[in-house]
Amino acid sequence: MGKAVNRFFGFISRYRRHRFAGPLMLLGGLLFAGVGYTVAQAATEEVQVVLSSDKASLISEGKEIFARGCSSCHGLNAEGAGAAPSLIGVGAASVDFQVATGRMPMADMSQQAARKEPVYDERETAALAAYVASLAPGPAAITNEELFWERDGNTAEGGELFRTNCAMCHNLAGQGGALTQGKYAPTVMGVEPRHIYEAMVTGPQAMPVFANSVLTHEEKLSVIKWIKFVETEPSLGGAALGRVGPVTEGAVAFILGLGILIGIAVWLTTKAR
Repeated sequence: MGKAVNRFFGFISRYRRHRFAGPLMLLGGLLFAGVGYTVAQAATEEVQVVLSSDKASLISEGKEIFARGCSSCHGLNAEGAGAAPSLIGVGAASVDFQVATGRMPMADMSQQAARKEPVYDERETAALAAYVASLAPGPAAITNEELFWERDGNTAEGGELFRTNCAMCHNLAGQGGALTQGKYAPTVMGVEPRHIYEAMVTGPQAMPVFANSVLTHEEKLSVIKWIKFVETEPSLGGAALGRVGPVTEGAVAFILGLGILIGIAVWLTTKAR
Protein backbone atom coordinates (compact mmCIF):
# COMPACT_ATOMS: atom_id res chain seq x y z
CA MET A 1 0.00 0.00 0.00
CA GLY A 2 2.78 2.40 0.94
CA LYS A 3 4.70 1.65 -2.28
CA ALA A 4 1.59 2.33 -4.38
CA VAL A 5 1.08 5.70 -2.70
CA ASN A 6 4.73 6.61 -3.23
CA ARG A 7 4.50 5.64 -6.91
CA PHE A 8 1.34 7.77 -7.32
CA PHE A 9 2.92 10.89 -5.80
CA GLY A 10 6.09 10.21 -7.77
CA PHE A 11 4.05 10.17 -10.98
CA ILE A 12 2.39 13.48 -10.07
CA SER A 13 5.74 15.05 -9.19
CA ARG A 14 7.27 13.88 -12.47
CA TYR A 15 4.55 15.31 -14.74
CA ARG A 16 3.34 18.32 -12.75
CA ARG A 17 5.32 20.72 -14.97
CA HIS A 18 4.09 19.15 -18.20
CA ARG A 19 2.45 21.67 -20.55
CA PHE A 20 -0.83 19.71 -20.50
CA ALA A 21 -0.90 19.36 -16.68
CA GLY A 22 -2.62 22.70 -16.05
CA PRO A 23 -5.41 22.30 -18.63
CA LEU A 24 -6.06 18.71 -17.54
CA MET A 25 -6.30 19.73 -13.88
CA LEU A 26 -8.67 22.58 -14.79
CA LEU A 27 -10.81 20.21 -16.85
CA GLY A 28 -10.88 17.69 -14.00
CA GLY A 29 -11.86 20.40 -11.51
CA LEU A 30 -14.67 21.65 -13.74
CA LEU A 31 -15.90 18.10 -14.29
CA PHE A 32 -15.86 17.41 -10.56
CA ALA A 33 -17.70 20.67 -9.79
CA GLY A 34 -20.30 19.98 -12.47
CA VAL A 35 -21.00 16.46 -11.29
CA GLY A 36 -21.16 17.62 -7.66
CA TYR A 37 -23.58 20.45 -8.51
CA THR A 38 -25.83 18.11 -10.50
CA VAL A 39 -25.98 15.59 -7.66
CA ALA A 40 -26.65 18.30 -5.07
CA GLN A 41 -29.37 19.91 -7.20
CA ALA A 42 -31.07 16.55 -7.76
CA ALA A 43 -30.99 15.83 -4.03
CA THR A 44 -32.42 19.29 -3.24
CA GLU A 45 -35.22 18.89 -5.77
CA GLU A 46 -36.03 15.48 -4.32
CA VAL A 47 -36.21 16.94 -0.80
CA GLN A 48 -38.42 19.79 -2.05
CA VAL A 49 -40.76 17.34 -3.76
CA VAL A 50 -41.00 15.29 -0.56
CA LEU A 51 -41.62 18.40 1.57
CA SER A 52 -44.21 19.67 -0.88
CA SER A 53 -45.93 16.29 -0.84
CA ASP A 54 -45.92 16.22 2.98
CA LYS A 55 -47.34 19.74 3.13
CA ALA A 56 -50.09 18.90 0.65
CA SER A 57 -50.93 15.79 2.65
CA LEU A 58 -51.04 17.82 5.88
CA ILE A 59 -53.33 20.43 4.31
CA SER A 60 -55.62 17.71 2.97
CA GLU A 61 -55.80 16.10 6.41
CA GLY A 62 -56.50 19.47 8.00
CA LYS A 63 -59.31 20.15 5.55
CA GLU A 64 -60.98 16.87 6.51
CA ILE A 65 -60.65 17.62 10.24
CA PHE A 66 -62.00 21.14 9.67
CA ALA A 67 -65.02 19.88 7.75
CA ARG A 68 -65.74 17.37 10.51
CA GLY A 69 -65.17 19.47 13.62
CA CYS A 70 -65.13 23.18 12.72
CA SER A 71 -67.24 23.88 9.65
CA SER A 72 -70.55 23.83 11.54
CA CYS A 73 -69.53 27.12 13.20
CA HIS A 74 -66.92 28.63 10.87
CA GLY A 75 -68.50 27.59 7.55
CA LEU A 76 -67.43 24.96 5.04
CA ASN A 77 -64.79 27.27 3.56
CA ALA A 78 -63.85 28.98 6.87
CA GLU A 79 -65.72 32.08 5.73
CA GLY A 80 -67.52 32.40 9.07
CA ALA A 81 -71.10 31.61 9.96
CA GLY A 82 -73.36 32.94 12.67
CA ALA A 83 -71.46 33.61 15.89
CA ALA A 84 -68.14 32.19 14.64
CA PRO A 85 -65.80 34.54 12.76
CA SER A 86 -64.09 33.98 9.44
CA LEU A 87 -60.71 32.25 9.66
CA ILE A 88 -59.43 33.47 6.30
CA GLY A 89 -56.20 35.36 6.94
CA VAL A 90 -55.86 34.56 10.65
CA GLY A 91 -52.81 32.39 9.95
CA ALA A 92 -51.47 29.20 11.47
CA ALA A 93 -50.45 30.96 14.71
CA SER A 94 -54.04 31.75 15.63
CA VAL A 95 -55.17 28.17 14.97
CA ASP A 96 -52.28 26.70 16.94
CA PHE A 97 -53.01 28.97 19.90
CA GLN A 98 -56.76 28.36 19.98
CA VAL A 99 -56.70 24.61 19.30
CA ALA A 100 -53.54 23.57 21.18
CA THR A 101 -54.72 25.37 24.34
CA GLY A 102 -58.11 23.64 24.17
CA ARG A 103 -60.05 26.86 23.60
CA MET A 104 -61.35 25.50 20.32
CA PRO A 105 -63.54 23.75 19.50
CA MET A 106 -66.13 25.03 21.95
CA ALA A 107 -69.83 24.28 22.33
CA ASP A 108 -71.12 27.77 23.15
CA MET A 109 -69.62 30.55 21.03
CA SER A 110 -71.37 33.21 23.12
CA GLN A 111 -69.06 32.48 26.07
CA GLN A 112 -65.40 33.39 26.40
CA ALA A 113 -63.16 30.50 25.37
CA ALA A 114 -61.29 29.08 28.35
CA ARG A 115 -58.06 27.12 28.39
CA LYS A 116 -58.63 23.41 28.88
CA GLU A 117 -57.36 20.01 27.78
CA PRO A 118 -57.02 20.07 23.97
CA VAL A 119 -59.35 17.95 21.86
CA TYR A 120 -56.87 17.43 19.01
CA ASP A 121 -53.34 16.09 19.27
CA GLU A 122 -50.21 17.82 17.93
CA ARG A 123 -50.47 16.24 14.47
CA GLU A 124 -54.14 17.17 14.06
CA THR A 125 -53.50 20.69 15.35
CA ALA A 126 -50.65 21.14 12.85
CA ALA A 127 -52.91 19.86 10.06
CA LEU A 128 -55.67 22.31 10.95
CA ALA A 129 -53.14 25.15 11.13
CA ALA A 130 -51.68 24.19 7.74
CA TYR A 131 -55.13 24.12 6.14
CA VAL A 132 -56.17 27.53 7.49
CA ALA A 133 -52.78 28.99 6.54
CA SER A 134 -53.28 27.74 2.97
CA LEU A 135 -56.44 29.85 2.60
CA ALA A 136 -54.69 33.23 2.96
CA PRO A 137 -51.44 34.65 4.38
CA GLY A 138 -51.28 35.22 8.14
CA PRO A 139 -48.95 34.93 11.16
CA ALA A 140 -47.08 31.62 11.10
CA ALA A 141 -47.17 29.15 13.97
CA ILE A 142 -44.00 28.73 16.01
CA THR A 143 -42.49 26.04 18.22
CA ASN A 144 -40.89 26.33 21.64
CA GLU A 145 -37.57 25.29 20.09
CA GLU A 146 -37.66 28.29 17.74
CA LEU A 147 -38.07 30.75 20.60
CA PHE A 148 -34.71 31.44 22.22
CA TRP A 149 -36.28 33.39 25.07
CA GLU A 150 -33.84 32.07 27.67
CA ARG A 151 -30.88 33.27 25.59
CA ASP A 152 -32.20 36.44 23.97
CA GLY A 153 -34.76 37.64 26.53
CA ASN A 154 -34.08 40.14 29.31
CA THR A 155 -35.98 39.55 32.56
CA ALA A 156 -35.84 43.14 33.83
CA GLU A 157 -36.91 44.58 30.48
CA GLY A 158 -39.65 41.96 30.21
CA GLY A 159 -41.06 42.95 33.61
CA GLU A 160 -41.15 46.61 32.61
CA LEU A 161 -42.83 45.80 29.30
CA PHE A 162 -45.38 43.55 31.00
CA ARG A 163 -46.29 46.22 33.55
CA THR A 164 -46.67 48.78 30.76
CA ASN A 165 -48.61 46.73 28.23
CA CYS A 166 -50.21 43.77 30.02
CA ALA A 167 -50.66 44.36 33.76
CA MET A 168 -53.85 46.42 33.42
CA CYS A 169 -55.65 43.25 32.28
CA HIS A 170 -53.53 40.30 33.41
CA ASN A 171 -52.62 41.69 36.88
CA LEU A 172 -49.16 42.86 37.94
CA ALA A 173 -48.15 39.27 38.68
CA GLY A 174 -49.77 37.77 35.57
CA GLN A 175 -52.56 36.05 37.53
CA GLY A 176 -55.36 37.36 35.34
CA GLY A 177 -58.22 39.69 36.12
CA ALA A 178 -61.80 40.72 35.38
CA LEU A 179 -62.72 42.80 32.33
CA THR A 180 -65.95 44.48 31.25
CA GLN A 181 -69.11 42.74 29.97
CA GLY A 182 -68.42 39.54 31.89
CA LYS A 183 -65.08 38.86 30.21
CA TYR A 184 -61.77 38.22 31.90
CA ALA A 185 -58.06 38.18 31.16
CA PRO A 186 -56.75 34.65 31.89
CA THR A 187 -53.69 33.90 33.96
CA VAL A 188 -50.45 33.59 32.00
CA MET A 189 -48.94 31.19 34.51
CA GLY A 190 -48.21 27.71 33.19
CA VAL A 191 -48.68 28.73 29.55
CA GLU A 192 -46.33 27.36 26.89
CA PRO A 193 -43.85 30.00 25.61
CA ARG A 194 -45.05 29.47 22.03
CA HIS A 195 -48.65 30.14 23.05
CA ILE A 196 -47.67 33.35 24.85
CA TYR A 197 -45.86 34.48 21.70
CA GLU A 198 -48.73 33.48 19.42
CA ALA A 199 -51.21 35.33 21.64
CA MET A 200 -49.14 38.49 21.32
CA VAL A 201 -48.97 38.30 17.51
CA THR A 202 -52.62 37.30 16.94
CA GLY A 203 -54.56 39.07 19.71
CA PRO A 204 -57.14 36.43 20.67
CA GLN A 205 -60.59 37.58 21.84
CA ALA A 206 -60.30 40.87 23.79
CA MET A 207 -56.50 40.97 23.64
CA PRO A 208 -54.87 43.52 21.29
CA VAL A 209 -52.35 42.53 18.64
CA PHE A 210 -48.77 43.41 19.59
CA ALA A 211 -47.18 43.85 16.18
CA ASN A 212 -43.44 44.33 15.82
CA SER A 213 -44.05 48.08 15.65
CA VAL A 214 -45.40 47.88 19.21
CA LEU A 215 -43.26 45.09 20.69
CA THR A 216 -40.26 43.83 18.73
CA HIS A 217 -39.46 40.13 18.51
CA GLU A 218 -36.74 40.51 21.15
CA GLU A 219 -39.10 42.41 23.46
CA LYS A 220 -41.69 39.64 23.16
CA LEU A 221 -38.99 37.17 24.20
CA SER A 222 -38.22 39.37 27.21
CA VAL A 223 -41.89 39.33 28.24
CA ILE A 224 -41.90 35.53 28.02
CA LYS A 225 -38.71 35.32 30.09
CA TRP A 226 -40.21 37.53 32.80
CA ILE A 227 -43.39 35.44 32.92
CA LYS A 228 -41.36 32.25 33.28
CA PHE A 229 -39.32 33.89 36.04
CA VAL A 230 -42.48 34.86 37.95
CA GLU A 231 -43.76 31.27 37.68
CA THR A 232 -40.80 30.02 39.70
CA GLU A 233 -40.42 33.03 42.01
CA PRO A 234 -40.94 32.05 45.67
CA SER A 235 -43.34 33.99 47.91
CA LEU A 236 -40.88 35.53 50.34
CA GLY A 237 -43.62 37.32 52.29
CA GLY A 238 -45.46 34.16 53.28
CA ALA A 239 -48.89 33.27 51.91
CA ALA A 240 -49.21 34.64 48.38
CA LEU A 241 -53.05 34.77 48.54
CA GLY A 242 -53.20 34.14 44.83
CA ARG A 243 -51.16 37.26 44.04
CA VAL A 244 -54.32 38.91 42.81
CA GLY A 245 -53.62 42.31 44.34
CA PRO A 246 -54.26 44.54 47.37
CA VAL A 247 -58.03 43.95 47.50
CA THR A 248 -57.63 40.33 48.54
CA GLU A 249 -54.78 41.15 50.89
CA GLY A 250 -56.78 43.99 52.46
CA ALA A 251 -59.87 41.82 52.84
CA VAL A 252 -57.90 39.07 54.56
CA ALA A 253 -56.19 41.58 56.85
CA PHE A 254 -59.51 43.26 57.71
CA ILE A 255 -61.41 40.04 58.38
CA LEU A 256 -58.53 38.45 60.29
CA GLY A 257 -57.78 41.63 62.23
CA LEU A 258 -61.42 42.24 63.05
CA GLY A 259 -61.83 38.65 64.15
CA ILE A 260 -58.84 38.93 66.47
CA LEU A 261 -60.19 42.19 67.98
CA ILE A 262 -63.61 40.61 68.57
CA GLY A 263 -61.94 37.59 70.16
CA ILE A 264 -59.89 39.84 72.49
CA ALA A 265 -63.02 41.83 73.44
CA VAL A 266 -64.94 38.64 74.25
CA TRP A 267 -62.01 37.31 76.25
CA LEU A 268 -61.67 40.54 78.25
CA THR A 269 -65.42 40.63 78.95
CA THR A 270 -65.43 37.00 80.08
CA LYS A 271 -62.39 37.59 82.31
CA ALA A 272 -63.99 40.67 83.93
CA ARG A 273 -66.89 38.55 85.14
